Amino acid sequence: MTEETRFDPYMTAIIANRIDGIVREMTNTLLRAARSAVINSARDFSCSICTADDQLLASAEGLPIHIFGSHMQAAAMRQAHGDDLKEGDCYLHNDPYTGNTHAADHTFLVPVFFEGEHLFTTVAKAHQADTGNSLPTTYMAGAKDQYAEGSLIFPSVRIQRDHRMIEDVVRMCRARIRVPDQWYGDFLAGIGAARVAERRLKELCAKYGRAQIKTFIRDWLDYSEQRMVQAIKKLPKASLTRSGAHDPFGELLPDGIPLKVTVAIDPDEAMVEIDLLDNPDNVDCGFNESEACATAASIAGVFNSIDPTIPRNSGSFRRIRMHLRDGAVCGRPKFPHSCSVATTNIADRLVNLTQSAMAQIGEGYGLAEGGIGLGAGMAVVSGLDHRFGDSRYINQLHLGSSGGPGAPQADGWPTYGIPVIGGLMYRDSVEIDELKHPIEVRYLRLKTGTGGAGRQRGAPALEFEYGPKEHPMDVLWPCDGTHYPPKGVRGGQDGVRARHFKIATDGSETELPNIVVDKLFKGERVRGHHTSGGGYGDPLDRAPAKVLKDVLDGFETVERAERLYGVIFTGSLDQRTLAVDAEATAACRQARSS
Repeated sequence: MTEETRFDPYMTAIIANRIDGIVREMTNTLLRAARSAVINSARDFSCSICTADDQLLASAEGLPIHIFGSHMQAAAMRQAHGDDLKEGDCYLHNDPYTGNTHAADHTFLVPVFFEGEHLFTTVAKAHQADTGNSLPTTYMAGAKDQYAEGSLIFPSVRIQRDHRMIEDVVRMCRARIRVPDQWYGDFLAGIGAARVAERRLKELCAKYGRAQIKTFIRDWLDYSEQRMVQAIKKLPKASLTRSGAHDPFGELLPDGIPLKVTVAIDPDEAMVEIDLLDNPDNVDCGFNESEACATAASIAGVFNSIDPTIPRNSGSFRRIRMHLRDGAVCGRPKFPHSCSVATTNIADRLVNLTQSAMAQIGEGYGLAEGGIGLGAGMAVVSGLDHRFGDSRYINQLHLGSSGGPGAPQADGWPTYGIPVIGGLMYRDSVEIDELKHPIEVRYLRLKTGTGGAGRQRGAPALEFEYGPKEHPMDVLWPCDGTHYPPKGVRGGQDGVRARHFKIATDGSETELPNIVVDKLFKGERVRGHHTSGGGYGDPLDRAPAKVLKDVLDGFETVERAERLYGVIFTGSLDQRTLAVDAEATAACRQARSS
């Protein structure tokens, strides 16, 4: 060992924070430079840094569904190009069969060289407003296969050499994508984010030297693994199984898609094994998981249930062993089955099943199931904008949010999004959406009395209503949770199902199915709500003061407070004199318990 190769905890911490800072600079670059609202308003993107041997090193605040597979894409880039990787290259990758999530996530990879050696790969992944699908959406739920899906696929395609753009790829995308100028702005922003990290990593290497940087990589990943070992050793030995199902989809999937996750915990070996083998074959629609999504979603459920300070990288991943099956709906997909909706619906169920399975260990472990479903509040909308010469627009909304799950020590977050997001994205600004698109949002609000009841309750559902201002507007969404709501755990109650309605110009309403491909004309609107989160623990154990606050804040109703929580009030809600009747509450709860 030399001074440069000996483990130094202080230097390891310093460089680790510097690396995280670089990832955050990538994030700010993409957030501020992108043109589409799905990126610069909703923040549907993630940035990360991988090592030259394809290990995830750092991801800062990346979305779990995005970044837990970054190393797979770095490996795909190296496998495709081998010794032809050069300084100044940049690659575009969106192939779900070789490490990407789904076709709508365009990923920009830059190999970073220092003193002639490939040391890092920077990764910037961003969900696109449009990718050339046969329908104006990036979620083709009804696509029988990748051909019907229609998206342009780039399996680690070189888009820059010697820092110069390869214009052939740009022309291909401009010719196919519905909003070429908007896409090109996002394209440049993604490349810019990866290039910013390249410059900063070179500066870091110049400051500390190549040997010190290699030592850091080794020590940081080993440290992360040791943190994971310590966390797993605190868990009891267990084999946990949890089953659920994705919603039906017409005649294609009349009973939905049954799903099963088994989590085996071995504290002696400090290993967690996640078994997805006992699941159906690929389905003839867009709900198939890519390998990256099946892995990322399951791993996210484990990380949600343990020490949150453990670094999320390939070091800690060493202590999780995945069991996947080729040709399975949540395994390794068999070409050409479509993975268009891989980042959300089935993936959300896998996060939920894994973290709720962990709750079977005992009190204080795991989480309830979080709200699911890309409903109307997350629809892809498109059409012509009368304000700008009938120019074309297309974007995925992020107005809506599903309710977060109850946890051992906390209520669910209202800004949760969906399980694969876990509160890390932004909810759209209504004002920005109305500025960017010819859309009118009538309201956006929490729906009182919808959160899954529990000692720690799930967050309530979010309801909304919107419609076009002038020209017809296409609306498409692949919602889950309209049939099978998120489940509570350890005595907690389930969340509510998602529901959506189309409102005609005369005010009449028609309830919509879960998978929607429709058009709204002037005067028509869509209203509805997404699912809420499940509760954690017995509702009768919730502190009466918390129930009172929920009622006063509009999260709960007086009727549900008594019926579900056994809390009796005196006074008036309207006059703000409501108070807990402690004696009556204790008697009510005692009667319910016995």
